[in-house]
Amino acid sequence: MTAITISEQEYKDFCRFLESQCGIVLGDSKQYLVRSRLSPLVTKYKMDSLSTLLKEVVRGVSRDLRIAAVDAMTTNETLWFRDGYPFTVLSDKLLPELAANRRPIKIWSAASSSGQEPYSIAMTILETQQKKPGLLTNCSITATDISSTMLDICRIGSYDSLALGRGLSPERRRNFFEDAGDGRMKIKDNVKRLVSFKPQNLMESYSMLGKFDIIFCRNVLIYFSADMKSKVLNQMANSLNPKGYLLLGASESLTGLTDRFEMVRCNPGIIYKLK
Repeated sequence: MTAITISEQEYKDFCRFLESQCGIVLGDSKQYLVRSRLSPLVTKYKMDSLSTLLKEVVRGVSRDLRIAAVDAMTTNETLWFRDGYPFTVLSDKLLPELAANRRPIKIWSAASSSGQEPYSIAMTILETQQKKPGLLTNCSITATDISSTMLDICRIGSYDSLALGRGLSPERRRNFFEDAGDGRMKIKDNVKRLVSFKPQNLMESYSMLGKFDIIFCRNVLIYFSADMKSKVLNQMANSLNPKGYLLLGASESLTGLTDRFEMVRCNPGIIYKLK
């Protein structure tokens, strides 16, 4: 049986490695998270202990091991239509407002995890098109994540009953999914066509992604240091078209991090508009 205990120094060294690679700050009491996320890699990479694996990751000898460790630590659970109001605001306010400009609407879903957010955005667009025919003629979604494993899951777009039960109404399941066998459902092609998936580390430049009208960066900043949050937000401001919008998680705020945005109260919810 492999040992899953780690020393305080090993934990600190790994925390520094993780922050340098992807900006995530674990804090002083998340050893349990490291153990639960990385223990499967001990067996996969035939290490004698979690301690040995952490040392190898930090040393950076194996690129595959380093990527696998970051992958494991950045994979987060997510929901369909999380918090509800961002998608109502998207349908009722943002899409009609942007459609009036008579140009393509481009949306970025940052840190898309296993695909629930970008596909929820795509479903919202299709529902809006159905309610208001002719309003939206050209919309596209770019979804990014640091994890290549997550991006592969996104592109396949197949989900089990547990994932489908988290925030997805029976009506949307009928309208936007088809049977994939083995108790799984697969996103229909008309939803998939709206989304392209690309790798992106939020610590690096976003210039290759282009410009956007709306950015969803929800429940991501909570993992970053204040300096990293400020850097990400200012880079996102640079990635928005004039008067573009930024949507954050319900518990996230721009206070003290950037002055590039003005707050817009939507009742319910708050969004941010580029100054």
